[in-house]
Amino acid sequence: MEYRLADRVQTMVQSDIRRYSAICAEIGGVNLSQGVCDQPAPEPIKEAAKAAIDADQSIYTNLRGTMELRRLIARKLEHFNGIQVDPEREIVVTVGSAGAFACAALATLNPGDACVVFSPYYSYHVHLLQMLGVDVRYVDLAPPDWSFTTARLEEAITDRTRMILVNTPANPTGKVFSEAELSEIVRLANERDLWIATDEIYEYITFDAPHVSPGRLPGARDRTLTISGASKTFAVTGWRIGYAAAPAPVVEKMAVANDIFYICAAAPLQHGVAAGLELPDRYYEEMCLEYRAKRDLLAGTLRDIGFLPYMPAGSYYMLAEFPAGRYRDATDAAETILREVGVAAVPGTAFYRNWEDGCRQLRFCFAKETSDLQDACDRLRRLNHG
Repeated sequence: MEYRLADRVQTMVQSDIRRYSAICAEIGGVNLSQGVCDQPAPEPIKEAAKAAIDADQSIYTNLRGTMELRRLIARKLEHFNGIQVDPEREIVVTVGSAGAFACAALATLNPGDACVVFSPYYSYHVHLLQMLGVDVRYVDLAPPDWSFTTARLEEAITDRTRMILVNTPANPTGKVFSEAELSEIVRLANERDLWIATDEIYEYITFDAPHVSPGRLPGARDRTLTISGASKTFAVTGWRIGYAAAPAPVVEKMAVANDIFYICAAAPLQHGVAAGLELPDRYYEEMCLEYRAKRDLLAGTLRDIGFLPYMPAGSYYMLAEFPAGRYRDATDAAETILREVGVAAVPGTAFYRNWEDGCRQLRFCFAKETSDLQDACDRLRRLNHG
């Protein structure tokens, strides 16, 4: 029988991130490929979610999320991000930050519109845009500083461009966009009447540069869709609780899209995340210190085995370059390392628009329990003796 599938899925395949994670699980290796963040969630979050289940908080919530959670998100946005929003009309709680971006794109972009994306990019962003029939226009970034010029950004903008997408801190590079860079993006967005969508899911994980939310910059508020969530901050990636803050007319349509696709995010888990937003600032400070130590441990190991790590200023990912001739390409490197020592990484080519830009790079995730990360580092050091 011939299965007639939609055109939009004809070229879709499982991401390299998922593929290498699955292989790693089958062989009992250490997974540094997927940002699963397999560490304990804070106790207050777990207890609040369990209490909500016990209290039968098990029915649909408002399509925008519980009012309690939206109020706490609004407070957090003002305190941490410097953005003031109305929790009733300008916030929608979604199924993860990925769901927030999907609803944002559905609410603002038509098939045939164009969106500017910085490469290396998070592949889920690009695949979602492509599924919606949006033309992706790239601005190439190069290590080690991942900077861009105004001229390159202007060159990527066409008459069909409707949005600039920013991921800060970025996956996979760990780039933290500076206020000067973001101000230039805002300036161009105002000149060309563009939306700015910002995925800030790693906002609390920064090391060498402060996090700046574009939505707080002059001239940005009325055109910025600020996206974040609980997954990375509270180590609850499987809970799928995200949100977006945007002008009320956009949130109104995003909420309808959220309702059509998902109905609502899981009710008891919204209560758990609300408890997380009550944690003191000390929690975030300690989290950053822990991730810095893990970053440095992984970077030191990679240097020891002859790789060149590009130190991330934020997030919990690291791109690293291997010497020319050591492996045929990034796919060969990832498969050889997984086969020889049982450590999973992702080929850098999964994140670049130009294959050759990532063909000698691997992406490693260091959001692991310290003992598991140390195990991975010990395994990687065996490559020197292979």
